[in-house]
Amino acid sequence: MESSKVKQELFDVNNENLQKLASLFPSAVKDGQLDIDALKEELGQFEEVGQEKYELTWAGKQNAKKEARRNVLGKTLRYIEGDGVDEDTTQNLYIEGDNLEVLKLLRKNYYGKIKMIYIDPPYNTGSDFVYKDNFSMTQEELEQMQGERDEYGEKLQKNSKDSAKYHTNWLNMMYPRLQLAKDLLTEDGVIFISIDEHEDGNLKGICNEIYGENNFIGCLTWEATTQPINAGDARFSLQQKTESIFVFAKNKSLIKGFKLEESGNTLSYPHQGKYGQCRFEIIEKSDSGSYSRETMKFKILGQFPREGKRWQIGEKTARELEKLGKVEIIDGIVKKAIYPEDEIDRIQYKPFWSLLLASNVGTAQNGKDYLNTLMQRNIGFDTVKPIELIQELIKHFDDNITILDFFAGTSTTADAMMRINTQGGNRKFILVQIPEILSDNVKEQKDIYEFLKSIGKQTVLTELGKERIRRAGKKIKEEIEAENQQLQHREEPKKVPDIGFKVFRVGETTLNWEKLNLQGKDIYHDYIAGTSEKDKLDFTPDFKNDLNVVYEIMLRQEGLPLTSKIEKLTDIGSRTYLVADSYLISLEEDITPEMVEKLSTLNPLPIKFVFRDSAFDDNIVFKDETFRRLNALIDKNTSDEKKTYTVEFI
Repeated sequence: MESSKVKQELFDVNNENLQKLASLFPSAVKDGQLDIDALKEELGQFEEVGQEKYELTWAGKQNAKKEARRNVLGKTLRYIEGDGVDEDTTQNLYIEGDNLEVLKLLRKNYYGKIKMIYIDPPYNTGSDFVYKDNFSMTQEELEQMQGERDEYGEKLQKNSKDSAKYHTNWLNMMYPRLQLAKDLLTEDGVIFISIDEHEDGNLKGICNEIYGENNFIGCLTWEATTQPINAGDARFSLQQKTESIFVFAKNKSLIKGFKLEESGNTLSYPHQGKYGQCRFEIIEKSDSGSYSRETMKFKILGQFPREGKRWQIGEKTARELEKLGKVEIIDGIVKKAIYPEDEIDRIQYKPFWSLLLASNVGTAQNGKDYLNTLMQRNIGFDTVKPIELIQELIKHFDDNITILDFFAGTSTTADAMMRINTQGGNRKFILVQIPEILSDNVKEQKDIYEFLKSIGKQTVLTELGKERIRRAGKKIKEEIEAENQQLQHREEPKKVPDIGFKVFRVGETTLNWEKLNLQGKDIYHDYIAGTSEKDKLDFTPDFKNDLNVVYEIMLRQEGLPLTSKIEKLTDIGSRTYLVADSYLISLEEDITPEMVEKLSTLNPLPIKFVFRDSAFDDNIVFKDETFRRLNALIDKNTSDEKKTYTVEFI
């Protein structure tokens, strides 16, 4: 029963992609290996292309690609109980850790589940920090950095413009993260990326490669400041006051459109057509000079276009409209009749304005002022995004989506989302931020450092982000409660949206995957007092409590949110947990026939059972009977033809 083991690997992207290729091009995959020549032939490429081709390349690009597909081993997400708000009911997550590791750890649970991603990554101005991933470090660089690492294992480096790897460091950081982000998007999902002129060209290049040029929706221009600033040497530079937001879809063809802010139909239909109220549209245009086209001068309803004009529609379209009765001659002119049902998409959806004016969505100064007011003191950040800007992006989507921000910073995305939920909806957020250590010796960090000290928090950037969410949520709740006190007779009270969040932190694995005998080794003495011998066999000294193990097993289940309900089944045992009413995880040290009997009568029956190997001791027959009995019950109660093993062991 080795195949029914809980797998240490969280995902195998290479094998997944190979299977997808095999389904599309069976001849290109032979004995589990990709035949490149056969694949090219399937794509109609029968001649070898030259070495040179159009692409964005840089030193370390191949390693960056490999990093996106490299599994993350020995890591997990630890639930930090008591650090969040409304932890038992919230659907929101705040995760502390390197976002590269976090995106990999979330991939199984949230693959294809995120409708909207917004990120505000380092702009690579020469003074900000970028993540320094292992794949882009030399051994010498690693050794130089060891003294700069803190208790969290911080992985940031200052990327100065005089560095020979100035652009390369930034590209190596961004590429794998954007690749993993694509995996998490729904098929009709969209990613928004804020950037300025330092790396906008490179960002567009790698997004074209990862998401595809055909999935580029556009570039929004945000008026970031009302006062223009000099970008670089004032003698030669242009004054800047805008930043860009690139918009890419995972699959643009599946996006219906962006929701209209206003409700109802704002278009008018003043005329009476054959089928009711409509509006008429002229389908002629000027026909002169280089724009003259004789092929667009056919008859519609027996009438040619007027002198000096040609039709705007082709003959095939014209004949279809004639057949439908949606062209008429009005005042001697052929016009197209447009009815409300013809414009349902136009009524419900509208495009973004490409220019986001400060008067509508605020500037960085507005974002800074708001944050200072919320925290009741000067925080010091000068580049805070205003919540109105993020709300402008959010409001174009359905009101029950999950939003991801893996460069969370001061948690503007969470604040904006909670506030827009007060107008209706149940949007959820997942925020990820590396726990960057702040210093009172750094001018830009001193105010934040002093603020965190004043409220008794660690001087880590994540503490500021969490505190902002707490205060923003509290403010929203107070505002709604005050409004409800002013209600008139029979007016419905307004509901407080989900203003909570659960906190997780990247940590070392809790499972002793290799079942290494740690007795006699230094690490053996790290177990907390009272830890049993079986727990020392199955778990590392980092497990501390059962919840750590339960969450690590949850990370290996497809589509299972980390906010799922966890219930302890005390009538079965003291260490048996039911997750989302569907996954049973038993950490009991001993499994008995009586327990198995109770498990088999659960209603509804879980879709998966997870046990400890050691709980069966050497009784292989009983273990096999348990596996077969529960697996047969699940087979009987489910109809999933592609179901894998539903009874697993750790």
